[in-house]
Amino acid sequence: MSRLRLTLACWDYDRTRALMDGTVTAEGIELLYLNQPVEETFFRMLRYREYDAAEMSLSSYVASLQKADPPFIAIPAFPSRFFRHSCIFVSAKSGIRRPEDLKGKRVGVPEYQMTAPVWIRGILSDDYGVKVTEVEHLSGGEEEPGRDEKLKLDLPPEIRLRPIPSHKTLSRMLADGELDALVTARAPSTFHTQPDKVTRLFPDYEEIEKDYYRRTRIFPIMHTVVIRRDVYEKNRWVAQTLYKAFVAAKERAYALYNQTAALPTMVPWLLAQVEDTRREMGEDWWPYGIEPNRRTLETFLRYHEEQGLSKRRFTPEELFAPETLSSFKV
Repeated sequence: MSRLRLTLACWDYDRTRALMDGTVTAEGIELLYLNQPVEETFFRMLRYREYDAAEMSLSSYVASLQKADPPFIAIPAFPSRFFRHSCIFVSAKSGIRRPEDLKGKRVGVPEYQMTAPVWIRGILSDDYGVKVTEVEHLSGGEEEPGRDEKLKLDLPPEIRLRPIPSHKTLSRMLADGELDALVTARAPSTFHTQPDKVTRLFPDYEEIEKDYYRRTRIFPIMHTVVIRRDVYEKNRWVAQTLYKAFVAAKERAYALYNQTAALPTMVPWLLAQVEDTRREMGEDWWPYGIEPNRRTLETFLRYHEEQGLSKRRFTPEELFAPETLSSFKV
């Protein structure tokens, strides 16, 4: 019996590698795993819907649900998560020393609707009183000129957003003091090449992020996995089957970190770091599914609405294929 052939665009993660190398298979599916940088995957899927399924920015996906005919439906697998306190960079010329100093400043962002900045703006608002309306947002290419939003935005007038000049980059503008700060997923090149001009707002970010997790129990979700809706409507069984495969691949990654005969990565104290992570976050520190992630998802959806990216507040259940929300029991 022939299997359904599906393309899946996703980066090379430890928690998905078993899907990429075929160690884990999805029942009834011949999966063609396309290992691509996330920016390329998002651009090609959002603009042209080139793949049957793909890793997807959580923010971009939620924004796409507001279309009259939403193009995707997600499964509650989350290949990318990241504490983002480390991703707020400031210009030495800005005089910014504390988060509260961001008020009234010019803050760069590669794309306003990116997931990482949504989390950062929400945390700055909740924990430090810096509201999204209290800064000026400037968008554009971080390292290459000419980047624009992958999705058309319709923001409320109280949110100030404008593009940077088409020939400039956020990284260079930050170093030169034309921007006061930058919130982004990737560290700007000038952070490494000009450390006297570009610094982190939170140099001690690890302890701050641990404190954030202890207080909130939130491990921010960056990406989910979407299926093109036309593919899903023709083969409703695909959602649950793909979800099960992602869960199985993640279990393979956990097993890799449980063995101590040899190090699976070039991190000398990996064992100690894994043990510390278990103490802080439990055995399943990278959970899939709605219930273990309900608070995280609800917080993100609140941020999405507060920042003008959603016209209403979605519920976690509205994001995912209903077939993935429950399972059979024996």
